[in-house]
Amino acid sequence: MHIETLRLYCDVVRLRSFSRGAESNFVSQSAASQAVQQLEAHLGVALVDRTKRPLVVTPEGQSFYEAARGILEAWEKAKAGVAVVKARVDGTVRIAAIYSVGLHDMSRPMQQFSSLYPEARVQLECLHPHKVVEAVLSGQADIGIMSYPPADRALEVVPLREEPLALVCPPAHRLARRRLVKPEELAGEPFVAFDPGLTIRKAIDRALRARNVRVNIVMEFDNIETIKQGITIGAGVSILPTHTVGKEVGVRTLSAVPLAIPGLVRPVGIIHRRGRPLTPTASRFVELLRHADEAGEPAPAVAP
Repeated sequence: MHIETLRLYCDVVRLRSFSRGAESNFVSQSAASQAVQQLEAHLGVALVDRTKRPLVVTPEGQSFYEAARGILEAWEKAKAGVAVVKARVDGTVRIAAIYSVGLHDMSRPMQQFSSLYPEARVQLECLHPHKVVEAVLSGQADIGIMSYPPADRALEVVPLREEPLALVCPPAHRLARRRLVKPEELAGEPFVAFDPGLTIRKAIDRALRARNVRVNIVMEFDNIETIKQGITIGAGVSILPTHTVGKEVGVRTLSAVPLAIPGLVRPVGIIHRRGRPLTPTASRFVELLRHADEAGEPAPAVAP
């Protein structure tokens, strides 16, 4: 039994996908499937139900997942102990992140990292998505954190999570108290959209177009914070990642309502330059981000 096999299994379960689990571990989908089959043969039980999409973990599979995570955590802790002796975690890790990630997701891991490694420093710069890629490729940033990380031969991509998107509207809006909003209910609705060139805009447009829904775009912006301001002043509604409006939902300046559009999520990942090894400090920060994501954060409030 290899640590890599346990890590592959945990990623398949965490991402609920053989393909994404395989991609996260830089192996083929067939190799990931075979590895899980070998685990099942060794344990004598079915770990996942392959007849359902996304795949469903069996009770035995969930129990093994929890145990495997414990083994991996112990392994990472052991490696970290060795690394303290082998290579000092100091110096600066330079991070380029899109605004929504930098503003909403980086404060806590940066504080944790500073506490764990007081001789290291994290330098964060918030940029437009294409600028994040440019910063990594040019060597101005060690790692980038962005949504919809691009498929580029010059980049390595480490998937972090998939963020559900929801309808975001003023609390007094006619749809604000719904438990679920159907796409057709948005037809003709004043809509504060992302700029047309952004990948998230294309994903939202594609999802609405597939359901023959046309909204009335009244504003277009390149970042979530400005879109939220447009919604707050009553210009229209929008579709945004739920966790980016958690604060506003909590103080009731905005409402977030789930959408009946399966699979409408925003993937977030880490990118770094292929063929250029990360510094020990950068590697440790990437590990911290991945482990924090696996542990999970409290889900943001949504409209009841």
